[in-house]
Amino acid sequence: MKVWVIGLGGVTNGGKTTLAEKLKKVLPNCDIISQDDFFKPESEVETDERGFKLYDVLDALYMDEMVKSIHNWIKSPTSSGAGTEEPQNTCDNLKNTEDVYILIVEGFLLYNYEPLNELWNRRYFLTLPYEECKRRRSTRVYQPADTPGYFDGHVWPMYLKYKNELEENASNVVYLDGTKSQEELLSFVYSDTMQELKKLREGNQQVTA
Repeated sequence: MKVWVIGLGGVTNGGKTTLAEKLKKVLPNCDIISQDDFFKPESEVETDERGFKLYDVLDALYMDEMVKSIHNWIKSPTSSGAGTEEPQNTCDNLKNTEDVYILIVEGFLLYNYEPLNELWNRRYFLTLPYEECKRRRSTRVYQPADTPGYFDGHVWPMYLKYKNELEENASNVVYLDGTKSQEELLSFVYSDTMQELKKLREGNQQVTA
């Protein structure tokens, strides 16, 4: 049994959660862990001098709990319920993938936390231009709600900061254009994943040959 851990990171409102859910439906033995599930309660999130709640930083998250959850899944993917649903795509690509368990970890701050970096088999990063990101963000309802100036004063600067860190320090990141349709993004990541799993299988066959 093999495991394959995919990181699906990037900009707020870039389509990470939607893409992860679509991938889960077409990939074999697939589970999702969402970083949003590890936010600290509002009372534990710092407030800056402008009154902005600092949600877009690592300190706003229980990152150690998130890492533990991923490790637990890697140790025992079959106990998670992965593979209980048949993938919708039953083409030949899925043959010989029954022994591979896939975890998609989706979130906005995946690649700037050292304990996570050793876990990825494949890393994707969704991007959006400023205007489109701001437009999408304005259509979403958050709890707590975005205060006036929050996007420009905190959300976007933090995205640029972490993206710059990623570009300076990380290699083998596949950048995805979040303005493309969900169908295009799904098609690309699905095909890329199946190619990577094929390489994984072939590598294992050579080792055991």
